[in-house]
Amino acid sequence: MHEKIEKNTGVMAVLIVLAISIGGLVEIVPLMFKGAVVDPAPGVHVYSPLRLAGRDIYVKEGCYSCHSQQIRPFRSETERYGHYSVAGEFVYDRPFQWGSKRTGPDLARVGGRYSDDWHYLHMVDPRAVVPDSNMPAYPWLAERMVDADQLQRNLRALQLIGDPYEDAVIEGVPEAVAGKTELDALVAYLQGLGTEWTGQNEVSAAVGGGQ
Repeated sequence: MHEKIEKNTGVMAVLIVLAISIGGLVEIVPLMFKGAVVDPAPGVHVYSPLRLAGRDIYVKEGCYSCHSQQIRPFRSETERYGHYSVAGEFVYDRPFQWGSKRTGPDLARVGGRYSDDWHYLHMVDPRAVVPDSNMPAYPWLAERMVDADQLQRNLRALQLIGDPYEDAVIEGVPEAVAGKTELDALVAYLQGLGTEWTGQNEVSAAVGGGQ
């Protein structure tokens, strides 16, 4: 029987897909109902309109290609980047910015580590603040304005799938992003990364030391 299956590519392909599907369901479905995965961690809220615009620019410009947002629970990572990531921090993040690609440093907890001015200069001319950087410059972000209409549509779509955006917040998008460039939005997004989850302080205290 084993020999017949190996020689029949059609049957072999079907059985491979079936095995992967069953294995995936066994591993993934239980997580969909686990509170630590589907519920926001303490202190974590939906993105403000400006930060949401910045997140979309981050994705559009392909920043995830070089920067992950997933700190593993290893000393070599927590000492450099901060407390390890937990699933509840990312329940409102679509798509996730997890991964292992680190041409540049992990950004999961970059919020507040540098000033706004540092980020603005870094995006316009990376080598002005990091001489050895191989990151490309993004000067055009300082010239493009945030598209309020598109942002409103995004918020309404997120509201439909369950994100707790209030109607007043959506209606107030034009005022919230008036005069804001895409660079303003991106810096706002970066400055918030890793700053909301309050549980990291409790975890650090429980293990007696933190990072």
